[in-house]
Amino acid sequence: MKHGIDLPRRALLAAAGAAGIAAALPAPRAAAAGGLPDLAPLPPGAPDRSAFAAAEQRFAPYLVSLAGMVDDIEGSDSSTPGFMGGGWWRTPSAPYNARVQEHVYTLAWFLTKARSWNPYSGDAALLAGLDAALGHYLSLQHDDGSWSEYSPGEHSLPATGFALGYLSKTQVLLKDAGLLPTRRTQIARALHGAMNWLLDPSNGGVWQTPITYANQVAAGLAGSALALRTNPDAELRGRLDDAFVRLARDGQSPAGFFYEQRGMDMNYNFEVMLPELADAWRQSDNSHLVTMTAKFTDWLGYNLLREPDGSGWFCNIAPSSRTSTRAYDDTRPDPDRTALNAQFVPSVPALGAFLSAREDLASARAAWAATESPVPGLVKQDTSPRILAHAGYGERNPTLKAKNQAIAAVPYIASKNFTEHRTDRGQDFLYVRRPGVYLGAYLGTRATTTARTGLTFLWHPVAGTVIQSLNDNDHGLWSTVLPGQVPDSDGPQPGQFFGGEPYAFRFGTPSGSVVTDVKVEDGLVRRSVRATSSATETVPLILQASDRVVFTDGTTVPWGGSAAATATGIDLHRGTGAVHIRWGGPRAAGIAAASVTYLRDGSRRMHILKVPHGGAINVSVRLAY
Repeated sequence: MKHGIDLPRRALLAAAGAAGIAAALPAPRAAAAGGLPDLAPLPPGAPDRSAFAAAEQRFAPYLVSLAGMVDDIEGSDSSTPGFMGGGWWRTPSAPYNARVQEHVYTLAWFLTKARSWNPYSGDAALLAGLDAALGHYLSLQHDDGSWSEYSPGEHSLPATGFALGYLSKTQVLLKDAGLLPTRRTQIARALHGAMNWLLDPSNGGVWQTPITYANQVAAGLAGSALALRTNPDAELRGRLDDAFVRLARDGQSPAGFFYEQRGMDMNYNFEVMLPELADAWRQSDNSHLVTMTAKFTDWLGYNLLREPDGSGWFCNIAPSSRTSTRAYDDTRPDPDRTALNAQFVPSVPALGAFLSAREDLASARAAWAATESPVPGLVKQDTSPRILAHAGYGERNPTLKAKNQAIAAVPYIASKNFTEHRTDRGQDFLYVRRPGVYLGAYLGTRATTTARTGLTFLWHPVAGTVIQSLNDNDHGLWSTVLPGQVPDSDGPQPGQFFGGEPYAFRFGTPSGSVVTDVKVEDGLVRRSVRATSSATETVPLILQASDRVVFTDGTTVPWGGSAAATATGIDLHRGTGAVHIRWGGPRAAGIAAASVTYLRDGSRRMHILKVPHGGAINVSVRLAY
């Protein structure tokens, strides 16, 4: 550890009540002049995988990396004592970035939790590092209660919102262990200031209509709920209750998603926002949070696409406004950023469809415990204190039976015929289900330039996801691409919804450079394109290694490779059926594997089909099963 102060180890152990742990403690290394001692490395062969309780296996890689994390803390002869350097978490890794300090919770957990596999419980060097890191964290707070992230003078919502969570949880750990009473008082004062800033309804940096970054607000409310349980304040509690009402009103779209830059984002909604709502709910018991979760679960039911073999879920990712999570494995062993969502399962059983079943998670954890290889350490930046902070509530994952019941009730699985059209601020989300086909489209305006419009997915109950359009990409799109690699999907495309049977709709670019008519009927999608210049029809096919893919002229497409042919179409043979794509007369077409793979086993891979045309093309996709 770099520079700082040492504390009497014997006094620390007494204060922590850690009798019987001393024999397991690694001996701290001598401190440099004016510096902190290094945290001793783990003994050879540690940790023993079998020693971890199943629900605490997530702590193992953090245990392996703890010494390095603590030893990167700057000390008293540095210009920024207590700065958690080394680049372990968040960027920029700069002393003014309060988010870098969020691993104080990680340090506090290992310091205060006695486990047979945790030799750092009650460790003097760890306490000294945590004390220094907390000192730096608290020193970054502005007079108005906020913290900075990207520049020293910034008043950052995410830095402040997440500080409320990590500092309130750290305070509880220290209080329960009877450690650092002065720091605990300082933390309480800092949390009070942060709540005053966050809960002020006139603070435009937090509260907008709609809320710009709902996940960041939710994190702050979760931390506030715990802080007010630890240090009650009736006035702030009333403001927190009002804030939950505003979050429910302005943080969630009538379509069901949570706002991220005025749109949906699968990653932030499912992996950050929903866990923060679960955290807030467990601390506050606020009923608005259950209602929000039920609405979002309904939204997931249209936008997560179940693979028929049970391997996972594809995401309707093209509309996502910020990130590009394309798929989720059906069972997600530790570390799983969606794990805390299971807190809602007793109240919202339908959510269990999209979470790991208890039995499957137990099997994955048993396999981890039986693995003989050493526990790998963390890769810098690929860490998260949230993984550990969300472990304290126990687990409420669905049983396999309950999960399967929830899957059976997912709308496009339970029904073979519906049209669902949802709107939000000029955005159209369309879902058309007919026997043998489920088609998605995102039309109208778009929330950010990361999102992509047009047809977004095609799913079949036996074949699974056959086509998936990406976001933040101008190649992996079901799109009309104009010369210069300009897809119609990379921009707004207002829609017209005619209905009828077959269900018909139209969309096009604002300039009229491309107009697309679509008709959907049983097992068939027809797409008619008219462009003002020559163009290329692109179709991002999701292929499996066992698929047989052949152009109509007999040219075979190797999985993971490429092929070209002059043909009238292409056939994807999967299982007992086939997907037949036709484009009229013979055209020179090509298909090539993209670098995009799916699920943990990489068993699916995107292959992009390209069919050039002179400005007009009629394409049909028939799912013959």
